[in-house]
Amino acid sequence: MSLANVLEPLQQPLFTLLDTPVSWTEVLGFGSGALCVWLVARQHLANWPIGIANNLFFVLLFTQSGLYADAGLQFVFIALAAYGWWTWTHGGGPGSDTLPVRRTSRTEWIWLLAAGAVGTLALTLLLDRATDSTVPFWDALTTALSLTATYGQCRKRLESWWLWIAADVVYVPLYAYKGLYLTSLLYVGFMALCVIGLRGWTRDLAGTASGSRRVVGVEA
Repeated sequence: MSLANVLEPLQQPLFTLLDTPVSWTEVLGFGSGALCVWLVARQHLANWPIGIANNLFFVLLFTQSGLYADAGLQFVFIALAAYGWWTWTHGGGPGSDTLPVRRTSRTEWIWLLAAGAVGTLALTLLLDRATDSTVPFWDALTTALSLTATYGQCRKRLESWWLWIAADVVYVPLYAYKGLYLTSLLYVGFMALCVIGLRGWTRDLAGTASGSRRVVGVEA
């Protein structure tokens, strides 16, 4: 039995939304994606394995829809998830088994913006010349934004939520244009969860800063 035969049931329509068939792959991607973002907002370690499952579902979905950069991006996400999983449990430094929320430094911003701009340009050219993508720039832009946001998530940088929100603003109409209405709706939900995550991480950051000031005061 070939891999295509194994995956075929996931590609079968489960129901119709706005006259467009919705496959098992899209439904499972919807559910696992929503759960993953909710767990990230709560800083729960289980977000990483759930996220990897979500990435695998989206590889199938995006390949079928001609969103090749987004499909390839999922493999990068899987690698970053392994890195993030390790960092969240080992990146807190000596004497700590958790990674605290921090702000993105100026140096990190410079590198992220430069990498995002170069990545968007390179992917746009690649998709335009080597694939039949009908949305090369938007596919490339969301890919670059998602990668920079994921890096920030792996390092628990507060501003990673703003990068996710920027990506979601583009994703929502992009997926609707491609007929992926359920996934487009999912990303509307992602934006709401991103706001919740941003508020939660901001509170944690403020609490960490307050605790640091108290420690310094005691030591003084």
